[in-house]
Amino acid sequence: MSNTKNKVKTQQIPMKKIAPVSMISELPTVRGNVRTSSSNPKPIYYEKDTSSAINECVDRAFRIPTFLSTTNTVNDLQGQFLNRLIAEIEDALLFPRTLPVSEQYPENILTNIRRLVFSSYGLLAINFQRFFVQILKSNVGGPPTNTPFWEGSTFSQIEPAMAFQFGIPILLVRETGTDVSNGIWAGGITPLNIFVDWDSENQSVEDFFNSVQWREVFAYWAAEVRGNYLLRTEPLFNN
Repeated sequence: MSNTKNKVKTQQIPMKKIAPVSMISELPTVRGNVRTSSSNPKPIYYEKDTSSAINECVDRAFRIPTFLSTTNTVNDLQGQFLNRLIAEIEDALLFPRTLPVSEQYPENILTNIRRLVFSSYGLLAINFQRFFVQILKSNVGGPPTNTPFWEGSTFSQIEPAMAFQFGIPILLVRETGTDVSNGIWAGGITPLNIFVDWDSENQSVEDFFNSVQWREVFAYWAAEVRGNYLLRTEPLFNN
């Protein structure tokens, strides 16, 4: 036997030729704001901070949808009252929805109202003074009254009536003297525990929302809304 060791030849695999690493001189454009560095005159792009958008989404996700029935025609004082009312609803972790400000659907008006009512867990209607009218004559007999009075929006009658038909909790807020003998706002038609008046001539916005009457009625309505939400969203279990 030969003492010589068999030499094993290793096969060398040729390396793939790779181009040298190239330096990136400019980053691709991304969505977001632009800021300029003092050392680099070229604009530097950075992605937009999404924390505010996420917080807004989460903030809505934990609020129960409610129908806010109101009118688009308001004066300055009524506008202050409406803004404070929206703040009260949001502070109670409820999300006010109204047509056509927050959302709109591609159907007729009554269908839009029905869709919004059916997808909400409560309704709060505010009936502001809009038209100061006087009855001149009646088709049968004399006019019921010759004293001028305030009328509100027509939809202040329709939307709460449709909400009552679906059985969702209702809270009615009226500027004093509005529709006192008309429709659902007339005395004795609706329960007193869902009805509250705002005396705009003698009561400031802050005084109204700090009053015991408002706090009591609003807390009662908000509790009913949460109860309705639990009843309609609680999953069914089979024993």
